[in-house]
Amino acid sequence: MLKKLILIISVAGVFLSGFSLTEARAQRGSAGQDEVAPQPVADPFEPFNQAMLSFNLKLDEYVLHPVASGYAAVLPLGARQGVGRFFYNINTAPRLGNKLLQMKLGGAGREFSRFVINTTIGGLGFFDVADSWFGLEASHADFGQTLAQYGISPGPYLVLPFFGPSTVRDAVGFSVDGAMQPMNYLLPTYPEIIAARGGWVMGSAVNFRSLNPELFENVDRFSVDLYGAVQDGYLQQRERIIQDAIAGE
Repeated sequence: MLKKLILIISVAGVFLSGFSLTEARAQRGSAGQDEVAPQPVADPFEPFNQAMLSFNLKLDEYVLHPVASGYAAVLPLGARQGVGRFFYNINTAPRLGNKLLQMKLGGAGREFSRFVINTTIGGLGFFDVADSWFGLEASHADFGQTLAQYGISPGPYLVLPFFGPSTVRDAVGFSVDGAMQPMNYLLPTYPEIIAARGGWVMGSAVNFRSLNPELFENVDRFSVDLYGAVQDGYLQQRERIIQDAIAGE
């Protein structure tokens, strides 16, 4: 039950961020690892959080899932998996930047090498030849991890519209990660930046949802304390990823 709920909360994050924690786990091949018990997190925003959780679930039910189903009907599975790798590849800058901020120079070097290899001989990232040919495995890094590494506490639990479960620290981290995107500085006007960012986010979300068509199957039978289960699942998953990042390269 808990792993299904972790997947449920992750899809909301992919809608806004373009690369969810669930995708990070899949890229690293670590989905089978046990969750780590999180430190208690305050929840003074519970009424707002409850409303946002309901909104995000309805958004998936009425918008994201129907669009993703139509998309899956016209694009084969292998092609959609390649699209997912492409979106991961073009999101290299925040991962690279955070590896450097965390002083993980080896990890930063791998991120840069993966980007160069997959963008060139990997067809812009549609094929992960950096992993399959050179053994350079995919990883995940974000500014929330960076803040945690330097001792910043998570702050209150927070559920954001579209983005989904988070904490105050990780919401700030998400904003900083967005500022690291090169498109913010390469496109000439703010409307073009918004359009490009929105297209990328929507494309990534629809593609991810199409690869997980049964993500919300039977969710109603967990609804006795869905909010609490989602909160616990997110915090456990997030704590494990942060501890992996602190211990890793």
